Parts: sequence; structure tokens; C-alpha cells
Amino acid sequence: MKHCLFLTVCMMIVSASHAADWPQWRGPNFNGSTDETGLPVTWSQTENVVWSVDLPGPSAATPIVHGGKVFISSVDAAADSLLAMCFDRADGKLLWRHDLTKGTRRDDRSNYAAPSPVTDGKVVVFFYSTGLLLGFDMEGNRLWSRNIQEDYGTFAFLWTFSSSPVLHGGKLYLQVLQRDVPVQGRGFADKENRSYLLAMDPMTGKTLWQTLRPTAAVAESREAFSTPVPAVLNGREQLLVVGADLLTGHDLATGAELWRWGTWNPQRTGHWRLVPSPVVGAGLVLACAPKNAPVFAIRPNGAGLLDDTAVVWTTADAKEVTSDVPTPAFYDGDFFVLSDLRKNLSRIDPQTGKVKWTIPTPGRAKYEASPLAADGKIYLINHDGHADVINAADGKVLHSVQMDEPKGRNMVRASIVASEGRLFIRTTQKLFCIGK
Repeated sequence: MKHCLFLTVCMMIVSASHAADWPQWRGPNFNGSTDETGLPVTWSQTENVVWSVDLPGPSAATPIVHGGKVFISSVDAAADSLLAMCFDRADGKLLWRHDLTKGTRRDDRSNYAAPSPVTDGKVVVFFYSTGLLLGFDMEGNRLWSRNIQEDYGTFAFLWTFSSSPVLHGGKLYLQVLQRDVPVQGRGFADKENRSYLLAMDPMTGKTLWQTLRPTAAVAESREAFSTPVPAVLNGREQLLVVGADLLTGHDLATGAELWRWGTWNPQRTGHWRLVPSPVVGAGLVLACAPKNAPVFAIRPNGAGLLDDTAVVWTTADAKEVTSDVPTPAFYDGDFFVLSDLRKNLSRIDPQTGKVKWTIPTPGRAKYEASPLAADGKIYLINHDGHADVINAADGKVLHSVQMDEPKGRNMVRASIVASEGRLFIRTTQKLFCIGK
């Protein structure tokens, strides 16, 4: 009897160590990785599909998985409305759905449902590019709602603004890095538009603090579509923010700026908007400059304005290593950088910046969804819905499969995520749960 009990406890420990939620855009570790094992290597639109559901419209929002539920931000293309949805993780049953507001896009690059939701198991928060921010309990009851544009001014962005909210340490964080002057009628015309960070109470949505983030960047280079990332550096927990020609660290309790480093844009080029979020690994922060510019590895040991002694290495000499849109992953002690413009994937040593291997991306279309790193593999998907499984050790392509046939201006931009031994793949038309 004791022997059986011992085996049962061991099995529970092993199961727990191999299973994890995916509670936010870049996963449980904020770096695109998870400790999940036993993930699928091969599948198709019918093989190894646990379930699939039709979606009412496309979105770049990543599926969020927690406690047996899958949360999705979406649009209803037919009704021209924004949606918040929750599915059962086991069988794909729709548990709840909220139709929120009319209007889904204002340009052909994206739609208003691009930001990913976030949850801590108590509240799930949805944010939309209209400024709408809402909190629901896990059963779908609305707890609160507010509109960030109504509270702090119209977003001054050339394209549709997108940044995912972050839940950490009992606070909800959101960044708005925007132009200082109006663009195409958006933004204040009678005063300066200021970039800022917000911390809110996730159970009420009330602002706890707002801090401004000044910059010398100009025009579109002030715009950032990145997401803030919590991290511990030099023994201090902080919030990392990248964009507007700068990388900054902020106190989580007050928002006060601890340090800043920049710039990768000394000529102050005006069209260098920033998309990739920061990623932390081995005590370093990786910041990807845009438009084929290098990747920078920063060790922020000081306070205030850091000089270039904070730069441990750059990829200026390895010109194939760059990223304009995808956020890199940190896994198995290394960085994995997906280049949408150079059309390759590279594994990088964090201490030296040495490229361990580089492979061309297998599909023909552009890869903008950020990589998933787990179970010794890197999972990718491109605009056409072509998904790939890459061996993390040597870059060998293990599997490629077509998961979608996008129509018109729609493209697959949502990252593949993993939870409890399964993959969740969002295409323009479906949500797939992939498992053995």
C-alpha cells in the first residue's frame, strides 16, 4: 500500500513538472519557453488533432491557457465586432463568449483584436487596440471595464497600436509608447502626446500609478508595438520596456525608471518603429533593433543613463542575425532569434553572441509569429499557416505542415503555444489543439 502511494505521489510530481499553463503572450517564463515535455513532433489538420474549432475571424492574439480553459481575443468578421471567448481545454467546447463593440480595424495591416489576453487564474484581462480594457472572472462574469484612450488620450500611432497587457505580482501593466505629435488626426493637437506606463489593480482596473517615458526619438521611431517584460536583474525585480530608440528598466512598485540604455539609432531615423519585446536570459537583456539593424545584448549593472559598456555583444558582424518583428526566445541556455527579413532562425550563445547554427526558414511566406521553444524543439508558423518543428540542438527541420489557407488580407500571426503536453495553434479560421 505504501509502495503504491509512493508511486502515485511520484507520478503526480512528474506530471506537475511536465505540465504548465501558458498565462500570457510569451508564456510562463516571459521568454517564449516552457518546461513542457512530450509535445507532438508530427501532425496535420486531421492527424493528432485532439479538437479544432472554427473561429469567427482572424487575429494576431496568442491563445492563453490556464486551469483547463483557453482564452481567445478575436473579431467576428461577419458582425464587424470584437470578441472575448473562452473554450474548454479538454474538448474545445465554447464556455463563454462576449460580443463587446462594433468596429474591427482601420488599416489593412492588422485588426483591433491583436493584443493577447492575460490571466493569473483569478481574473482574465482582454485589451483591444480601440483602448478597451476589460477584466472577467474565470467563469466569464465581467468585473470591470475602461477605455485607455478615453482616460489618457487617443493613441498617436501611424498603424493600429498593439501591445499585450502583463500580469505580475498582483499588478496589471500596460505600455503606450507613441508619437509626441498627432499623426493622421490621431493624438492631441493642442499639447504633447506623452508615452507612458500604467500599473493597475487587476481586480478593479483602477490605476495604481502612471509614469512617463521621455525619449529623444522622432516621428514613427517613437512608436512601439512591444510588450513590457518583468525580470530579475542584479537581484532586483523590474519591468523592462523597449521602444522609441531605448531600453529601460522600471521599479515594479512605483514605475520609477531605474536605468536606460540607447541608442541603436544614433542618426535618429524617423521610421524605426519597434515591434519585438525584450527577452532575458543568462543575466542579459536582448533588444532587437528594427529594419535589419543588429540585436544587442545588454547587461544593465548600473543606474541612470548607461553608456555602451553595458553592451556585452551585438550581431553587427553577423548580419544574418536580426529581427524586425518576432520576439526571440530563451531556452536551454541560449537565445533563438527568428529573422523575418533575413528569413532564417539562429541559435546564439548568450555570453559571447556566437552563432551556434543558422538555418533558412522552411516556408515561403514571411514569419512574424514569435517562436515557441520547448521539449528540445522550436515551433514556428508563418503568414500562410505553414508550421515547422525544428530540432533545437542542431537546427534540423523535423516536420513541416500546412495548417491554413489564408484569404485576402488575412495572415497567420499568432504564436504557437504549449500547455499540458499539447500545442495550441491559431490560424485565420480555426483554433487547433494538437496532441498525441
